[in-house]
Amino acid sequence: MQMNMVSALNNALDLAMHENEKMVILGEDVAKDGGVFRVTDGLLAKYGENRVIDTPLAESSIVGTAIGMAIEGLLPVPELQFAGFMYLAFSQIVNHAARYRSRTRSAITLPMIMRTPVSGGVRTLEHHSESPEVEYAHIGGLIVVEPSNPYDAKGLMISAAHGKDPVVFLEPTKLYRLFKQEVPEDMYEVPFGKANVIKEGNDLTIITYGTMVQVVKNVVEKRNLSAQIVDLRTINPLDEKTIIDSAKKTGKVIVVHEAPLSFGVGAEISARIAEKAMFELDAPIIRVGAPSLPYPFPADEQYYVPNEIKVSKAIDKLLSV
Repeated sequence: MQMNMVSALNNALDLAMHENEKMVILGEDVAKDGGVFRVTDGLLAKYGENRVIDTPLAESSIVGTAIGMAIEGLLPVPELQFAGFMYLAFSQIVNHAARYRSRTRSAITLPMIMRTPVSGGVRTLEHHSESPEVEYAHIGGLIVVEPSNPYDAKGLMISAAHGKDPVVFLEPTKLYRLFKQEVPEDMYEVPFGKANVIKEGNDLTIITYGTMVQVVKNVVEKRNLSAQIVDLRTINPLDEKTIIDSAKKTGKVIVVHEAPLSFGVGAEISARIAEKAMFELDAPIIRVGAPSLPYPFPADEQYYVPNEIKVSKAIDKLLSV
């Protein structure tokens, strides 16, 4: 069936709630309105107000309540309306959600899925276009997911629903309705920690995820390059083997992400390649990302978010070495 990311996520949540009666959705406007982007649309009518719950506008309380639910044996799925507002729950996420399993020596697990829209490209206001993946990937005990397409979004959501650990599920706003693809209607899993090589190539490797996957694909297709494109799917756990194998195969690597460059996912990947594949490289690794500045107002967004021109220039630089 053809689905966009919104319908794929909605389908995944529906299947998971049908399978597990302990699964509960909570958040701002998730019930009557079906969520700010309608990802939870129709679930209130199907599963009732005890399982799809509208909450006050209080992110710390939403996540704190979800933690308590998970401790007591439920599977909570809190929605935070935008990633910039998720920072208000940072203490709950880091000090409790991420640590509870280790704190109790695995006597108590904490299955929960914290959903939030991320990234820009849609001319939103302040706090609505954050790319916070690195802040959460740095925290031990958290799984961090960022799909680039409807198929992966559904499969990763179902994997999260079947797990025992807290998942930060980042949903790129621009991709919610950008395109459709064939998605099975039945339940299936996309495993955590397994990147997807979406295109084979020999001349260079481009490692990316989220909104930048489509940007990279467009550049490679337009230029007819023999480039190996690696879509990470999950930031933590990171599929180091696929990254290193691809770097050794092509000898040239670019890492592309929408988040700011400083201390980012690209820096981590570059460091791992330098440690484990340095002598197989033919050129320095190049990173493409946003400036290390606060996200700008909508009028300046096009200068901030990496685009096809910036990716193409990075490719030219790398291939000229």
